[in-house]
Amino acid sequence: MTGPEPGAQGAAAPGAGPTPEQGEPAADETRPDGAAEETEERDQPQNAWSARRDLIDHSPRTMNVGARTRFGGGYVAGDQHGVSGGRVTGDVIMGSKTEIHHWSFSGFSTAAASGEIPRATLERLAASFVAAEETVGGLLDRLRRERVLVLSGARFTGRRTAALMLLHRLGAAPVRLLDRDTSPGALAERCTAFAVDGQGTRGYVLCDLTTRRGSPLREAHLLAVRDRLAEQDAYLVITVGPTAALEDVPTAGWLPPAAEEVLAAHLRVRTDEATAARLLGLPDVKEFLGRGHQLRETAAFARLLARYAAEEVTGRDVAGFSLASLENQVQEWFEEDESAVPLRDKAFLVALAAFDGGPYALTAELGDLLYRFLQKTDNPARVPEVPVFGTHVGKRLQLARARLYEDDQHTEWGPVTQTMAAFTDDRVALVLLREVWTGHPSARPALVEWLRRLADDGRPLVRTRAASTVAVLARADLPSAMALVIEPWATSNRFRHRLVAVNSLTLAHFSDTPNVPRILDAWSGSEDRRLRWVAVRAYALIGPERPEQALAALRQAVRRLYTESGDPDDFDREMAAELAEAVELLLLSPAAAEVLAGLLGHLDDDRAVRDLALGGFINACRRTEGDERYGQPLVLGWYARATADDETAAQGIAHLWRRALGDPHATRPALDLLREWVLIADRSSPTEWALAALLPKLVTSEPEYQRLSHLLRTMPGEDGNPPPPVAARLLTTFG
Repeated sequence: MTGPEPGAQGAAAPGAGPTPEQGEPAADETRPDGAAEETEERDQPQNAWSARRDLIDHSPRTMNVGARTRFGGGYVAGDQHGVSGGRVTGDVIMGSKTEIHHWSFSGFSTAAASGEIPRATLERLAASFVAAEETVGGLLDRLRRERVLVLSGARFTGRRTAALMLLHRLGAAPVRLLDRDTSPGALAERCTAFAVDGQGTRGYVLCDLTTRRGSPLREAHLLAVRDRLAEQDAYLVITVGPTAALEDVPTAGWLPPAAEEVLAAHLRVRTDEATAARLLGLPDVKEFLGRGHQLRETAAFARLLARYAAEEVTGRDVAGFSLASLENQVQEWFEEDESAVPLRDKAFLVALAAFDGGPYALTAELGDLLYRFLQKTDNPARVPEVPVFGTHVGKRLQLARARLYEDDQHTEWGPVTQTMAAFTDDRVALVLLREVWTGHPSARPALVEWLRRLADDGRPLVRTRAASTVAVLARADLPSAMALVIEPWATSNRFRHRLVAVNSLTLAHFSDTPNVPRILDAWSGSEDRRLRWVAVRAYALIGPERPEQALAALRQAVRRLYTESGDPDDFDREMAAELAEAVELLLLSPAAAEVLAGLLGHLDDDRAVRDLALGGFINACRRTEGDERYGQPLVLGWYARATADDETAAQGIAHLWRRALGDPHATRPALDLLREWVLIADRSSPTEWALAALLPKLVTSEPEYQRLSHLLRTMPGEDGNPPPPVAARLLTTFG
């Protein structure tokens, strides 16, 4: 777009950006001296097309904004960009939380004081215990030989039940539960204290032994307790987590059985074989088993299914159990004290929710940044500290119920293979972020500070995930997210901040957050040009869902722009370019046909609207498949398909081309673009055929013929070479 005076049409020049209107808030107080100035230097504007590509490439899997969805990936040329995975939004995840209550998988409290475990409890557990016989056999042999066994495994993998079943299969009776706070040095004494008269094997189990770096479990402790156990003909099984402090202590790893096997075993105990088979075939049961639930949740689900079979609960209860279990797990993570889930691990969980499916190293790096901010909130007088080493990836992912895998990450240089980290259940990220934002408001200052730092990051992935995180927060609590994060970004003088605000609102809208269009409608008429800029960018992204309203808002904005620019020297070229880029994205969206009709219907309304339409159209014509230098132009490919199945669109494209070539302010950029198309046609037969079909439609008068024939006869080839051979062939299409 050009404005009241003649000038170049199209996208803004590199480096152009909105003019600062006021001093930037002190958002960099925590940065080293000079860091704020460095951020300003790196704050380079990005055209709308590239920004949308980054949004598509880096959005999380739960917000599927890629091809064939809301704004596609270069729709008129087919699928080019996309994000795999389903779209998980709506009240199922983002609405009010569902309350359920788990009862212990093992049938006894993990925090119980020392005491004898009833034999009935052991028999009941044995009836549904599932494990590979070779695994159990190997553990039994080792326990018989050594009398004390340290069983190591992640939480809620059935390690407690396994410990009890090992003792039960040895015939130990009674079996006593030792207090988890028993110190390693007191183990031998505790086993002696519970010695009883009479014959028979005795058993002890100590679940989740409490150890600390200054008081680890040592080999000497085991040797001492082994002597006492031998005197009594007794056995001891100790269960520990992956992070237990151990010194020269051999452990036996415990791997949980498959959830489906556990569920089937529990159902057979509670129902007959036919009913168990029927329940296992239910769609909701299959979905539950595919979510990677813990064994305690699987056991509880079996109890619920038995009640469902007895018609005591409904199918809705069965369908909602998986999500309710997940919500309870997330609540546990953030309600438990430091001994169970340290603050650094809580920070990692939040970072993983924001960067779910992203590079593990990046997630860990930014999780530690959040950890520093959380420490500052927890104790402002303490200097935040982050341990440099000592983090075990496997243990961290066990806690998070996440996995590592290799995949390609989109970069400006092409795909790069990275080690990614993702929750096993793709619902965790949304539930976790909602829980932290609404259930733990004391964490908000640190979380807001962290998000602001992410918005300043030089990596597009980081900025996009900041936006997607805020979108989830907005779905849970729109007023707070707007006031604390989105509005400060939208009124920032930095391009990056405003772009993150655009993406936040866009993704919030795609997550079914209400009132986003109303926010954009209000901002488009604001006196603050920064808010108007955000509204224009966002219209380009959500516009395909409401093309008529989006075009109407853009027409209103461009008319206001021309009215306010009485002096040509004061014309806001950057905003004019943004408006044209918004039309460009709409033309290259799934709503392309409706947008084209809307542009043609108002083409002769006034000068401002005409410049908007022609500027956006020429921008769209510049885009090629895959953004390749010699890829087929997207609009030209659209025209080629439209000649066969949408004559109205084909005529509309040709009409806009004729108007652009004949407009005094658009002729030069239009001819330059047509010259680029000819050079592409010289390397691509499909492009040549499409251009050969279009060119005759652009000649309806002698001046039009003279203009195009002169271009084809005189245009230079690349590097100053003579006209390419294709130019002569195309000239023959005029007849």
